[in-house]
Amino acid sequence: METLILSAEEVKKLITMKEAINAVENAFTEYALSKALMPPKVYLTFEHGDLRAMPAYLMGYAGVKWVNSHPKNPEKGLPSVMAVLILNNPSNGFPLAVMDATFLTSLRTGAAGGVAVKHLARKDSRVFGFIGCGKQARYQLLAIKELCKIELVKAFDVSKRAEENFKKFCESKGVNCELKEAKEVCDCDVLITTTPAIKPVVRDEWIKEGTHINAIGADAPGKQELEIELLLRAKIVVDDMHQALHGGEVNVAVSKGIISEKDIHATLGEVVAGLKKGREGKEITIFDSTGLAIQDIAVAKLVYEKAVERNAGKRIRLIDLE
Repeated sequence: METLILSAEEVKKLITMKEAINAVENAFTEYALSKALMPPKVYLTFEHGDLRAMPAYLMGYAGVKWVNSHPKNPEKGLPSVMAVLILNNPSNGFPLAVMDATFLTSLRTGAAGGVAVKHLARKDSRVFGFIGCGKQARYQLLAIKELCKIELVKAFDVSKRAEENFKKFCESKGVNCELKEAKEVCDCDVLITTTPAIKPVVRDEWIKEGTHINAIGADAPGKQELEIELLLRAKIVVDDMHQALHGGEVNVAVSKGIISEKDIHATLGEVVAGLKKGREGKEITIFDSTGLAIQDIAVAKLVYEKAVERNAGKRIRLIDLE
């Protein structure tokens, strides 16, 4: 018995955004129906960042992603986020594969945003606003492009270089992009926030009725992109209740006692599975994304099965079975 090793280059050839959206949507459904297992993330925190262990069991596979978050890494010539995923056979624990999960992390996060737009945004959404123009903004755009007819993208970032690079990326995908101030960007059908902010970058008064927001940036305690007043007048859908209350967009409001679990409308899985309603009219909807291990295992499962089918990657005798 050998373990399959898959590099980032190989992983990228084995999965598309459309496939990732379908896989992640199925993962949310399985989790909502109690057909998946996902213990809480484990954080190992350092002065300049952290490492996170994210285990899950889903669709006949188990695994764990080991991923870092070091915001200042680009100054050292390294990505802010790097990840490795181990995929196991749950019946005997054997490590079926070890694969790069840096790309998969970006892909599945974008895919989750796409699932949220599919179920929570207005069907006639055409104008998409982006606050934060880094790497994840690109994956959110790619997911939305699979699901919606995009007439215009409006974008803002504190880094003008990031803005220009995102504009070029949009145009390379045939999408018209205009660079605006943050307030103007918020005048849209769907707003995507992908910043590392610890103070609100979106004001309540900027958001009109009927807007859907993918709040992607807040994934740890103390992080916050939206004014709390905006949360109070929106229908909030989270990816996972425990993670969101602890480190999602709602975490600051919860820690201050302004909102609680009872103010959360549903999990995205409950909406996808039809257990609770998504959009019902012109309400403001917010998807609070923290990133789930079930998403990782769902896309890793697909990558592994396609790799086996195509004889991709390299097999090594990682474990001594004698």
